[in-house]
Amino acid sequence: MKKPLGAQISHMLRDRGVEVIFGIPGVHNQEMYRGIEEAGITHVLARHEQGAGFMADGYARATGKPGVAYVITGPGLCNIMTPMGQAYSDSVPMLVLSSCLDETQATRGQLHQMKDQRAAAGTVADWSSQAESAAAAYGLVERAFEEFALSRPRPKHIQVPIAQLEADAEAAPFPNQDALRVQALPPDVAPVLSMLNIAQRPLFILGGGAKSNLWRQILTQLGAACFTTYAGRGLVGSNYPLDFGAMLPRPGSAEVIASADLVVAVGTELAEVDLWRDALGHTAQLVRVDLDSEVLSDRHRATIKLQADAESFAHALWAVADQAKPSTGWSTDEVAHARARWRAEVDAERPGIVPVIDALREAMPADTMIYSDMTQFAYVAKEVWDMAVPYHWHHPTGFGTLGYALPAGIGGAVARREKPTAVIAGDYGFQYTLQELGTAVELGLSLPIILWDNGKLKEIEDSMVRGQIAPNAVIARNPDFGKLAEAYGALSARPTDLAALQIKVRSAFDAPVPTLIHVTPDILG
Repeated sequence: MKKPLGAQISHMLRDRGVEVIFGIPGVHNQEMYRGIEEAGITHVLARHEQGAGFMADGYARATGKPGVAYVITGPGLCNIMTPMGQAYSDSVPMLVLSSCLDETQATRGQLHQMKDQRAAAGTVADWSSQAESAAAAYGLVERAFEEFALSRPRPKHIQVPIAQLEADAEAAPFPNQDALRVQALPPDVAPVLSMLNIAQRPLFILGGGAKSNLWRQILTQLGAACFTTYAGRGLVGSNYPLDFGAMLPRPGSAEVIASADLVVAVGTELAEVDLWRDALGHTAQLVRVDLDSEVLSDRHRATIKLQADAESFAHALWAVADQAKPSTGWSTDEVAHARARWRAEVDAERPGIVPVIDALREAMPADTMIYSDMTQFAYVAKEVWDMAVPYHWHHPTGFGTLGYALPAGIGGAVARREKPTAVIAGDYGFQYTLQELGTAVELGLSLPIILWDNGKLKEIEDSMVRGQIAPNAVIARNPDFGKLAEAYGALSARPTDLAALQIKVRSAFDAPVPTLIHVTPDILG
């Protein structure tokens, strides 16, 4: 049966597994809302398109499925471009569908008009395309979902002219059989196995793309040490004795890497935000495994480059790992001493945060999924908070956007209704998207929001001091955060010591609405 194209698109998304859409309706995109309920999709109303985009990002990170957002022409799309940029840098599958004006070349002064909306979105998306027909819209949606499954996941933008959204269209074609990703087989890892057989100090670096539950077994069989990136924390579980942790940004990690006689990097860009230095530090041969060919040809100049799905690489390597002679070059004392030294460095650089982190970690269930913002508390936690399971700490690592944590945490909590989810934000960044508290209350989310309030942009102040710049514009007047949360219908607390913090956090997971837990450095007394 024919229906307006806007409604047909929602049905097509449901056929491809979409259960939730985040967004804000407007007069330009209202036809996209005609079919949402009929298709059986839940819509989450954000307070701002930036919030909708971060919610879609958080949902995608929690589920592994694409996060979908509906926005209007012009300002709606512009508002969601920051989350799109974050999703692009952090390899998050996101599909943004927007309306657009029917004609912009010969007409000026239209509502929401931009010079080139499609091109603007293309600067922060994998691609941005306009559908001039129902067939084109269906083809672009199909292409997006195929690419989410096959290649490095990144945001896509599809815009549809208003007249096309309103026009009747036939139903979208039923989904095709899923395409297959590039798989590594045991013969493909033969060169890596040969190198492992002669290595005495093999070192693996596991990034966010190294998805597999086999890494601990593989590393144990090989006697290999490892680092993880921030996004790869938890891939080897907890307490693996040769795990250097997420300490790649520590300057001393370069010396450890230089002492390895083989380095295998899987599913990581080894980018600036992974290392915070130009060079990895390796002197031995480097093996790179990644889906992205651009990563394989970067400045680190790998000896062996394997373009493959990381999970299939892990399975292929595990299948032949018993043929490798376990190495004996690493010692558990060496790793433990390095980790202790680096933890002390972290504590000295940003004093007074590590004890609060330790208390918070004890209070949270092991399977808590955490969404953090750009704040010193998170910078410290990412290095010293070991994760027992992977992909349970999400941070705006690459693009580095303020205001990420709360809306992304809402998206994660929507996806994890019966599982614990928490938010960690700083006092300044929290105010970028604090209006999404209204969304969280409406949804009845049991969401602890840890607000670290040091009363200033402390990281910027410290950077200015290091640069011999008199600190300027780093202090802003804060509201009464507790009253603000309560005005939205949320709960609030301001614990005065670490024991009270733990009690409040535990109770927040059972509350019927979000709980803002206001923490200041004074909590240590």
